[in-house]
Amino acid sequence: MRFIAFAASASAELATVVLFRAMKKASHRKRPCHLEAHCWSNVLPPDQFSFPSGHAMSAFAIAIPLCIFYPELQAGLLILAVSIAVSRVVLGMHFVSDVVVGSLLGAGFGYGAYQLFR
Repeated sequence: MRFIAFAASASAELATVVLFRAMKKASHRKRPCHLEAHCWSNVLPPDQFSFPSGHAMSAFAIAIPLCIFYPELQAGLLILAVSIAVSRVVLGMHFVSDVVVGSLLGAGFGYGAYQLFR
C-alpha cells in the first residue's frame, strides 16, 4: 500500500506543478511583497507571480492522498499542509485568495489521484 500511496501523492504533485506554472503565467498577478514592502520578512519569492500558491497546492496534493491511505496520520498531515499555506500569507508571498485557491486545487488533485490509484 505504501507504494500506491506514494504514487498517488507524487502524481498529484506533478499535476499541480504543471497547473500552477501555467496559471501563474496566465494570471500575471503581482505578489503582495512586490506591491508593498513587508514589515519584517526579507524572504525572496521563488518566482514573480502570486496566483495561485504553488506551495499550498503542493502541500494539499501530497497530504490528501496520504490522509486517506493513512487515516492515523490525518491530523498531523493536515496541520502541516495548513501551516505551509498560512506561512505563505504571513511571509507576504501570497494573498489569502492565492492560498485558498491553491489549497482547494491541490486537495482536488490529491483526491483525484487517490481515486485513480486506489
